[in-house]
Amino acid sequence: MKKRLFTPGPTMVPESILLEMAAPIIHHRSPEYTELFKRVNEGLRYLFQTENDVLTFTSSGTGGMEAAVVNLLSAGDKVLVVRGGKFGERWGEICEAYGVRVEPLDVEWGHAVDPDTIARKLKTVPGIKAVFVTQSETSTGVLNDIKTIGEIVNDHPALLVVDAITGIGAHKLLTDQWRLDVVVAGSQKGLMLPPGLAFVSVSERAWEAVKSSNLPRYYWNFSKAKTALSKGQNPYTPAVSLLVGLRRSLEMIKEEGLEEIWERHHRHALATREAVRALGLKIFAKEPSNILTIVDLSSTIDGKKLRGILSRKYGIMVAGGQGRLEGKVIRISHMGYVDDFDILTAVSALEMALTDLGWSFESGAGVAAAQRILAEHRSR
Repeated sequence: MKKRLFTPGPTMVPESILLEMAAPIIHHRSPEYTELFKRVNEGLRYLFQTENDVLTFTSSGTGGMEAAVVNLLSAGDKVLVVRGGKFGERWGEICEAYGVRVEPLDVEWGHAVDPDTIARKLKTVPGIKAVFVTQSETSTGVLNDIKTIGEIVNDHPALLVVDAITGIGAHKLLTDQWRLDVVVAGSQKGLMLPPGLAFVSVSERAWEAVKSSNLPRYYWNFSKAKTALSKGQNPYTPAVSLLVGLRRSLEMIKEEGLEEIWERHHRHALATREAVRALGLKIFAKEPSNILTIVDLSSTIDGKKLRGILSRKYGIMVAGGQGRLEGKVIRISHMGYVDDFDILTAVSALEMALTDLGWSFESGAGVAAAQRILAEHRSR
C-alpha cells in the first residue's frame, strides 16, 4: 500500500529533492560546498524576505529556538512568552532552563493572541527584554497576527522573536517589512525536506543584544556562525546532504513564487475545512492556520482509533492531538509538497475511516465540498 504523509512535520518530500540528496556526498570544506552554501543563503533570504543574515544549524527547529534564547539574553532577564499551545509553552521552558524569568501571557487553546494584550503587558510589566511568540501554533491549528505584533513590539525596547518553524513557506511572513528581530524556521515543514536543519534570521537590533548576552553557548554561537557564513562555511560539520536538498527546495519555492505558495496553502486549508464541516464535524481553531486542519472529533469518535484506521487500512498518516487534546482531535496537514489531488485523497480516506467507525454522514459530502472549493479558487 502506498503511504501518504499528512502530518505537520515531517511532511512529504518531492522526488526531485530525494534524488538530489542521493548524489555522492561532497566535502564541506571545498569550493563546491562554498558555492552550494552561497546559493542556499540567497534562497533563504528570499524565503524569509530579509536582507539579514540567516544562520543555519544542524538540528531540529527546537535547536534554533534554543539558539535564539542563549544568544539574546542573560540569566535573570525578563521576557514575555505567549503561551497558546505546546510550542508557545516550549519557548517558556527553554527560557526557564537558562535562568531567564518568564512573564507568561496565557491564551486559551484554539484562540489567537490578541495583540493588544501584548501591548498592555509591555506597558505594565517593566524590564521586558524580549517577546517570544509562535506564528502558526501546530498543536492548536491557530495563526497569530505577527504583522500587528511586530508593529506593537517595535515601539518598545524589547526584541521580537518568532517561531515560524511551521508557518514559513506556507503563510505570509515579511521579516524586514514587519520588523521582526529573530525568526526561527526548520527544514521538515514548508521547506519539504527531512528533519535536521534549523534556520535563524537575525536583525541588526538583535545583533546588538548578542554582544551583551552572557548565557552559556558553544555549538549555538551566533557570532561563530556569522563569521563562518561570511566565508561561505559553517563553523562545524553541516548536514551536507540536507543542504543539497535545501538548494533544490529553495529553487522550487522561487520557481513557484511565494505569493502563489501562500495562495495554494490557503486554498487547501479552505477545502479541507469545508470538507470536515460537510461530514458533520467541527474545526478546533477559532483563527485557523493554513498549514493544517485540526478536526474536533465528537465525543463518540476515538481519535486514536481513527488515526489507526487511516494508517493501517488506507495508508494515510495524520497526527493526533497534543497535551490536553490527545485522543480528542486529529491534525491533517496540507503543508509543503501537497497538491489538490492530495487533499481529495485525504478527505476521501477520512470519509471511509469515519464510515468504518459508524459515524453517520452523507457519503461523498466531504469530497464534494473540497472539490467545490478547489474549483472555485482555481478559476480565479
